[in-house]
Order: sequence, then structure tokens, then C-alpha cells
Amino acid sequence: MATTADPFIEIGGQRARFVDLGEGPAVVVLHGWGGRIESMTPVLDCLAPFFRVLSFDLPGFGDSPAPTGAWGTADYASFLRDALAELGVKRAHFVGHSYGAKTSLYLAATDPGLVNKLVLQGSSGLRTPPDLRARVKRRVSKTARMVGRVGGAPGRRVRDAIYRRIQSDDYRDAGAMRPTLVKVVNEDLRDLLPRVQASTLLVWGDEDDAAPLHHGQMMEKLIPDAGLVVFEGAGHFAYLDQPDRFCTIVRHFFGVQR
Repeated sequence: MATTADPFIEIGGQRARFVDLGEGPAVVVLHGWGGRIESMTPVLDCLAPFFRVLSFDLPGFGDSPAPTGAWGTADYASFLRDALAELGVKRAHFVGHSYGAKTSLYLAATDPGLVNKLVLQGSSGLRTPPDLRARVKRRVSKTARMVGRVGGAPGRRVRDAIYRRIQSDDYRDAGAMRPTLVKVVNEDLRDLLPRVQASTLLVWGDEDDAAPLHHGQMMEKLIPDAGLVVFEGAGHFAYLDQPDRFCTIVRHFFGVQR
């Protein structure tokens, strides 16, 4: 399994740790935001007996250094495209979770020759109008900024205390990756979905509170050749909640007959 001794690849000065397992047709497996190669262990173990499986610590995650500046999904996709070319991969299946799924989706829409079949589990990539809670947070944030500007040092302390209360866990934990997080969260790939030519399997937990099920239903409508499988009782990490089921359907989708 993956270890910190795994090799690194460098593209344009950006390094990333990766693993290259098994033999056969290539499959690229990508973790979600805050994850790393090991996050996808059940998927790697499922596919490595039948495929050449490549997985990366995306830049800024795991043991891969953070990128310089704020990267968007286009930047991650470009890095992966060049890394795969360096590794001799001209075409591959893709399996992605959450942000890894979004990056895979972007590649499928913008470089269709690279992506054979596509598995998206709890994919991010669609924005929806903010709910009441989000609107309240936005108003509180604006008030906090005003207090920080006009209240001097005490006002700044109040502002910072408010920010700590309303920040999401991802934002609070992002550190140097905050500019990238802000950039990717504000992206919407809706207009790219009809351009996806790859046959696409969407897997969603019906209790996903990070990428709600209606996002998967929208993707199924907008991607020309897509089917949605819903895992009852599963959350955002459906591939971990029901690993055997996930493995079975992905193998079948990729044409494994045993």
C-alpha cells in the first residue's frame, strides 16, 4: 500500500506524490478535498488486480507540497494531464471522490480523448443558491468586517472571534490552501457537463450532506451518457460506507467479468 516512500513526480516545478500499482488498462483514482492516496485504499485494492492504477496526493494534500498561488480546478486538471503524459498514460478510466471527482469531470469535458469511462462519487462541481443559514452567515461576515474596520484593535478581536465561529471546518483547516479553497468552491461546472463524452457512473449516498443527492440527479440529466446509483443510508463517503458494493459496481462498469 502507499507509503511516504512512494515516488514523486514534478511538473513545472510542482511536485506530487503518487503510486503506480498493477498492470493492464490505466485507471486514475483521485481523492477528495483534504484527502490523500490512503483515503482511496479500498478503491485501489479493488482495482489493482485488474488494472494499472495510478493515484496521486493532489498538490496541497497528503505529502504533496501546496501549489504557489490559488489554483482552480483547471490548474489541477492541467497538472494531472501533464503528469499522466509523463507517466506514459494516453487514455484512462477515472474514479474520483468529491473534489477528485470534480477534477475528473473537468478533464472529461475539456480533454475527452484522455478519459475513457468516468466514475464520480459524491462529486462537487455544482453551486446552488445559498440557503437561509448561508445567507445569515454572509450577513454576519459583512458585519464582522465592518466592526474590524472601524473598531480598532478591540474591533479586530471581535471580528476574528466571529470569523472563527462561522467558518466551515474546511476553511478553518485549510491553512495555506485557503485561497485555493475559496477559488474552487466558487466554481460551477454546470455548463461543461453536456460536453462530457465519457460513459459516466454517478454514485451517491442518499444522506450526503456535503454534495446533496439532487446534485447527482442534476448531473445525470446534463451528462449525455450517465447513470446514477444511490447508496441508501450512505453519506458523502459512500465508497467507504459500502466498499464491497462500490467495488462490485465499479468493476462491472469497467468490464471486469469476475
